[in-house]
Amino acid sequence: MLVKCIATWFGSGLLPKAPGTWGTLAAIPFAFVITALFGPSILLLASILAFVIGIWAAGAHAKAIGNPDPSEVVIDEVAAIWLVLTFVPVTFVGWFIAFVVFRFFDVVKPWPVSLADAKLKGGFGIMADDIIAALYTLLILWLMQFYLGT
Repeated sequence: MLVKCIATWFGSGLLPKAPGTWGTLAAIPFAFVITALFGPSILLLASILAFVIGIWAAGAHAKAIGNPDPSEVVIDEVAAIWLVLTFVPVTFVGWFIAFVVFRFFDVVKPWPVSLADAKLKGGFGIMADDIIAALYTLLILWLMQFYLGT
């Protein structure tokens, strides 16, 4: 039960249609509270902790149901969006753009996101492609800020 709760981020990954989007959305209020109470450095630590725990939970859940990459596992989206939001100003526009850009890279899976998705297995594989998508997101957000001053 604990494994499924963590892997599906309190069941948000079980919602119909686009579980990754639901999981990402469900992670944002937690990110806001963590950042408001403790600051972005603690959100970064929470992202790392979610990644490490996510390797275990995603892998255990996948094994338990016999599916190597179940769509309801969204702890990977949680760790990744928290990583992104660590470096984004806490504004509605900033977090909305971060959400949209992250979801784009997570869905489209450009190389090497697609490579990680295809080649890495187990809990680490489930988690890794989203972290790479988060790094792409951070690059795009940095480029937007650098060139557009946003």
